[in-house]
Amino acid sequence: MTSSERLPENPASGGAGKHAWFSQDRLGMFIHWGLYALGARHEWLKNREELTDDHYQRYFDNFDPDLYDPKEWARRARLAGMKYAVVTTKHHEGFCLWDSKVTDYKAPNTPCGKDLLTPLVDAFRAEGLKIGFYYSLLDWHHPDFPIDVHHPLRNHPDAKALNAGRNIANYAAYMREQVRELLTGFGRIDIIWFDFSYPGREYRGLPGKGRADWESERLVDLVRELQPGIIVNNRLDLPPGTLPDVTTPEQYTPRVAPAIASQGVLWEACHTFSGSWGYHRDENTWKSPEQIIQLLIDSVALGGNLLMNVGPTGRGTLDGRAISALEVYQNWMAVNGRSIYGAGPSGYPVPAGCRYTQRGNRLYLHVYNWPYRHIHIEGLADRIAYAQFLHDASEVHWLSHAKDVDSNIGVTVPEGMITLELPVRRPDVTVPVIEIVLKA
Repeated sequence: MTSSERLPENPASGGAGKHAWFSQDRLGMFIHWGLYALGARHEWLKNREELTDDHYQRYFDNFDPDLYDPKEWARRARLAGMKYAVVTTKHHEGFCLWDSKVTDYKAPNTPCGKDLLTPLVDAFRAEGLKIGFYYSLLDWHHPDFPIDVHHPLRNHPDAKALNAGRNIANYAAYMREQVRELLTGFGRIDIIWFDFSYPGREYRGLPGKGRADWESERLVDLVRELQPGIIVNNRLDLPPGTLPDVTTPEQYTPRVAPAIASQGVLWEACHTFSGSWGYHRDENTWKSPEQIIQLLIDSVALGGNLLMNVGPTGRGTLDGRAISALEVYQNWMAVNGRSIYGAGPSGYPVPAGCRYTQRGNRLYLHVYNWPYRHIHIEGLADRIAYAQFLHDASEVHWLSHAKDVDSNIGVTVPEGMITLELPVRRPDVTVPVIEIVLKA
């Protein structure tokens, strides 16, 4: 059995063995940063606008993030309650943040003149965060990467002819060398996040790409050899029956926990604060504080993690909108973090407009829709030892079933239920959390 065929140690949300930290930590920072930050209109701008290498060169020639301070990024991630980070070492444009020995298309050859990845890794580790590397399987700059449905030259009249001299095997070898550099030059790497496969996406006679093109099994074997404890995601199009370490739903929250062949898997939703991954100056669909917090709760309530993205500017800063969004997490996680870290799904029926997470005998009720004074809860009759708001430890009273209740002003509690008594006004918390201590 090759290493790419091994099952992970923690195939469900329990997080046993070498990947136990992942289900404990729950919240990570995704960082999309590259030449596209200068275009400031989406990380796929080369694709969307079908830009040639010559046109796109302007971003390489002017890339000089003089305000780059990875220590500040790491500090803000830690304050936001994030426990790990995944950074785009190379996105689809092919540009590398580190001093790769197998390409000239890298940060040290721009006006910046230096490796940008090493100081980032050092800064996040200094703040106690684990490190993950995103690496794109696509490369719109490499001369051996065949033109396909996602390539900027897909509509070029000579696209098929241009492909005649391109050799995907050479490109696969190039990727392995870069992955070797990433997994040998920066110490222990906790996650490698490959992106992405599309074998069925033929376009105008140009085939898509999958495991045969990437030589995925050989690539994963190399990863396992170099970093045995690393988490590898699910986007390499590995053969059926090969269970990934982590499954990665993107820009949506699953209705139920993801599974492969009815088997539960470790999973992580990845989301953006706005509508793009890279810095987008004019993008106006930034999520509200409630949406930002609920994305995290929804993931943990189904046993998953949340990888939340920032797209730094071309000068190397986090813009004010991103900082404000991170501060939403900072303020909420400071008082409600124990409903997230190490927590997971609960088997109890959830009241309408709420979500549960649970950690041991602590049940956490996240109240999305604030009611008038009462929340009726099934399945907890005679089970509650104590209840309190998590943000300030103020006691929450509850009512149990009673036969004699004033029909005009009394709250009727059916058998088998309890009713929490809440203040009329919602506490000044983005999503209030009630911590319910269950009897042993």
